[in-house]
Amino acid sequence: MAQDLLDVTFAALADPTRRAILARLARGEATVTELAEPFAMSQPAISKHLKVLERAGLVARGRDAQRRPCRLVARPLKDANEWIGGYRRYWDETFSQLDLLLDEEMKHPERREETD
Repeated sequence: MAQDLLDVTFAALADPTRRAILARLARGEATVTELAEPFAMSQPAISKHLKVLERAGLVARGRDAQRRPCRLVARPLKDANEWIGGYRRYWDETFSQLDLLLDEEMKHPERREETD
């Protein structure tokens, strides 16, 4: 189940327009009209992008009289960040080990000459 949610999240994030929409919503709620302004595309096209983001749980729409403002939902991004964090830890450990090895090489260059 969690993997399916990650798949949907990453698929939604794969599109630069959807990432730009999320960046805009990170600054606050916006209507479809407001979200469409900076793009050279129609409101229906923006609505399709919003539906993908909604299916991924990244965007929620409210109701304010006749307005239907969209807002960012951060939880799926947090889940994706945690998943990526596992790989970040792996690379941090790998680079730390490399740093230790290089420090030893610098302290004892004669060891390197013996193995050449």
